[in-house]
Amino acid sequence: MARPVLVAGVDSSTQSCKHITVDAATGEVLSSTALPHPDGTAVDPRRWWDALDGVGATRLQGIAAVSVSAQQHSTIVLGADEQPVHDAILWNDHRATQSALELRHEFGQDRWLRELGMVPTAAHPVSKLRWLSDHEPEAANRIRRVMIPHDWLTWGLLGQRGEPMTDRSDASGTGYWSSANSEYRNDLIQLALGRGVKVPKVLGPADRAGITARGVVVGAGCGDNAAAILGLGAKRGEAVVSIGTSMTVSMVEDSHVNDPSCHVADMANASGGQLPLVATLNGARTLTAMADMLRLSLGEMEVLSAAAPQDAGGICFVPYLDGERKPLLPESQGALTGLTRRSMTPENLGRAAILGLACAIADAVEDLIGAGLVVDTVTLIGGGSKSRSLRQAVSDLTGRTVGWPEPREYAALGAAKQAAWALTGELPQWDQPNYTLIQPSPLREWVPAVRNRYSAASKRIFGAELH
Repeated sequence: MARPVLVAGVDSSTQSCKHITVDAATGEVLSSTALPHPDGTAVDPRRWWDALDGVGATRLQGIAAVSVSAQQHSTIVLGADEQPVHDAILWNDHRATQSALELRHEFGQDRWLRELGMVPTAAHPVSKLRWLSDHEPEAANRIRRVMIPHDWLTWGLLGQRGEPMTDRSDASGTGYWSSANSEYRNDLIQLALGRGVKVPKVLGPADRAGITARGVVVGAGCGDNAAAILGLGAKRGEAVVSIGTSMTVSMVEDSHVNDPSCHVADMANASGGQLPLVATLNGARTLTAMADMLRLSLGEMEVLSAAAPQDAGGICFVPYLDGERKPLLPESQGALTGLTRRSMTPENLGRAAILGLACAIADAVEDLIGAGLVVDTVTLIGGGSKSRSLRQAVSDLTGRTVGWPEPREYAALGAAKQAAWALTGELPQWDQPNYTLIQPSPLREWVPAVRNRYSAASKRIFGAELH
């Protein structure tokens, strides 16, 4: 029997580096390894390379092709010697908020939406370049090249030979590449930094970035959200909610989105289409934080919260524990409202944490609908999707069927699928994962009160969104 052709997928996320080996013909995952990344919102990018090397993704023995997905927006700036001149500033770092607002006003918010399909936030590299120019001028003056993690790791796999490459999904998250026109906006780099810098060449989804010294084909790579969508094989009308460090809601679309609320970004996906996306800073860790406060494990809090009334006894938890990106409230904090002697029980607090995250997801789904998209079903992936109570709450609050696929590293699997595509020239038709589905509860009279309470608490405590 012929030995299977093997491909590898890497997901260099905020928290860890995952490396899987996959049968290129079937999509069967044959091996998986992972190593943690350093904590913090600014990291020496060489630590990401160390993790990539540690999981075996630099050796690739017996591997025909590899592709890398990675956290989006985190910004790597290199000097003339191609070494970092500053720690990489991550997507969840707030320092560039004022810089983002300045860029919005200088270029014009309507122009950002019309010409880029998004407006800059602190997450986007264009804002980080402005921050570096204003606050770290010595480092800024040394910048000769700007990259995103998947670009940099892919270039490293190729021995930093030739021109660095990126793909449409990560380029569309920089704030200086237009997915509508498929071109860099050097005028926006100039606006942010005061001069031009080198940026990676943008590849198509099936293109090869190159071939390693050992003969391994290297795919274009992509951002982690685009990779997860590709790994899932998501369909039109399916809103995919990834609940990890952050929470993102994205969809597969053919057309471009222009959202006047500025909540939905017109990102590109990893298969040639679009990936309208809503991102928040607060994801599964909001549940962990509440469990820690109650001195319970997540499993124990899950059991405890099941004994609470559906509306948490009137308690509302606004989960802006790390500030927030959508709505744009970087200095905000979390809040609990509706506390009375009667409502203030561990059961209600646990339930309120679940409802708070579910309300944030429901808000994001409504943002997609408000931008003209059709949401038929909701799919939950990531660590937070393991909560049975959260699954049901999302179904109840959105009024839609909610599904969750069998556990897999979907971003790494999407990268492996892209590697196979680059190897053969054809997008693999691997079997779809098995989904478990639930429906909204028949009795949901409590839902409007919970949604109204959450909206009112957010507005009353935190005021207007920054513009």
